[in-house]
Amino acid sequence: MLYLKKSLIPGAGKGLFVKNEIKKGEIVCEYEGEIVPWSVCEKRAEEGHEGYAFFITKNRCVDAYFTKEAIARYANDAKGIGRVEGLKNNAQYEIKTRQGEKRVFIVAIKNIKPNDEVLVDYGKDYWKNLSKAKDLKAKVNSEINKIQKKAKKK
Repeated sequence: MLYLKKSLIPGAGKGLFVKNEIKKGEIVCEYEGEIVPWSVCEKRAEEGHEGYAFFITKNRCVDAYFTKEAIARYANDAKGIGRVEGLKNNAQYEIKTRQGEKRVFIVAIKNIKPNDEVLVDYGKDYWKNLSKAKDLKAKVNSEINKIQKKAKKK
């Protein structure tokens, strides 16, 4: 079972957590959303609706931007902008064929303990191409500064 709560990564918003242990190699969940061609994802990105598209082929992408109930969209990347010492990715995306269709799954690359956050590598291209990355980096740095100031006061 999976649940959402505030991510351990500053500035990331919500994170995806596991209630029960998930063993290495097991599917955590499917990455669900609208099935659209890449051209639709590019158009949406130009309109500021980016960050939740998974490219399978130019004619088949999963875009979870408008699918807030798709729980896999809340899995964060430990190698992203708001890195936290000691946090490492524990899952990866895998494309698998199910019922004749290519679909995207998050799969554990090591055992994930109960109440751990699911962290999955988005890939270098994601961070390079995300136009919101500069704003996000500023937000994350601001949040990290607040945390450090609170720690100094203690």
